[in-house]
Amino acid sequence: MAGALAVSASALAQSPSPAVTNPLPTTTSPDPAKPATPEIPAPAQSVPQALAPAKPTTPALPTLVETPGETNDVDDVVLPAKPAAILAGRAKWEEAVPTLQGAFKRIEAELAKAGLAPAGRPLAVFAKTDDDGFLFEAMVPITGVPEGKPALGEDVRFGSTPSGKALRFNHKGSYDDIDGTYETLTAYLDAKDLVVQDRFIEEYVTDLSDRADDRLEVNIYALPR
Repeated sequence: MAGALAVSASALAQSPSPAVTNPLPTTTSPDPAKPATPEIPAPAQSVPQALAPAKPTTPALPTLVETPGETNDVDDVVLPAKPAAILAGRAKWEEAVPTLQGAFKRIEAELAKAGLAPAGRPLAVFAKTDDDGFLFEAMVPITGVPEGKPALGEDVRFGSTPSGKALRFNHKGSYDDIDGTYETLTAYLDAKDLVVQDRFIEEYVTDLSDRADDRLEVNIYALPR
């Protein structure tokens, strides 16, 4: 291939160029019969840009009670029993957020393996608490429990979310500040002389991503005895 290119280059060098054999006139005489008119460039045509395809919207997962809660307000609600995938565990208070995050991801991974999808916002039931940490049940609601399938994998079982009358306290702000909402809850219960069960439910209306995320919204439920 290199030899053929060299021969072609040599032949081109020996043959006269078109400009030499047919030289163009250096000047052009205007035709007196045709008036000179300036050439007007054609307007540039705008090329329509392709519209970016709209991103599909994912429907938001429902909360246990469809009516949204108001911050610094208390609602009397009735919680429906919904089928759920459940994972029990224990965590220290300083590790609450990453522990619950890991539990929800593990449940969702087991649901995906089984061909099931979440049907509600994730929640955590705090069964027992002390100064060091807490026992919890992480729950992800689903549409229904498959027949003949009691569990989803190691430690992940099927069950249902807590149900019955409840008091709902809405928290908006970082998880670091959620103690203030619990103080409001306790003060309300004391003022009303109400006795509740020894467990509280946190339903994460927005994703539990970071302790300092001030966009977090949580529904806290207290179940009267």
